[in-house]
Amino acid sequence: MLENIKELDTNLLVYLNGLGSETYDGFWLFITNQVYWTPFFLFLFYLIYKKVGGKQTLYIVLFIAILITFTDQVTNLFKYNFQRLRPCNNPEINSHIRLVLTRQSYSFFSGHAANTMAVATFLYLILKSRFKYLGFLFLWPLIFAYSRIYLGLHYPGDILTGYFFGALFGFLLFLVYRKLKPQYFPEKVV
Repeated sequence: MLENIKELDTNLLVYLNGLGSETYDGFWLFITNQVYWTPFFLFLFYLIYKKVGGKQTLYIVLFIAILITFTDQVTNLFKYNFQRLRPCNNPEINSHIRLVLTRQSYSFFSGHAANTMAVATFLYLILKSRFKYLGFLFLWPLIFAYSRIYLGLHYPGDILTGYFFGALFGFLLFLVYRKLKPQYFPEKVV
């Protein structure tokens, strides 16, 4: 059964990666670079600041830093224990996919997917009563993680596993946040 899942994962990667073209490579290279997301993060934190104030924003940022650190460490633990080659480094398939970018680290599971989903889940759970259309925040991990498949750096299974662990960690840290925070945000949708 595990072999069937790996084969399905590989076939899906080959298909999704094959949808790309040189015309769009620059766009997806831009998307996958965290530095270029800085204006999005600054805008997001500005919105949070406007809704909850400076002290609460710093509290949220502290929790996000803890969340990303924890998620990164768990991701690295998995990567070094499973040691799954990235598609770009796997000699069995790297000649069948478009290699736009290469990395030497392992593939399972995606830190990009885990971190973005963890932060999106955490922020959504904290702020859903403050922002009417906050569900759009989940477009960020979808777009960001798809770039990893497009570039030939991750299998879809790496992304889905990263989403699962990210959502789980984001939810668990939300429970800690809610427990430690003396007064939870009142229900108010704007």
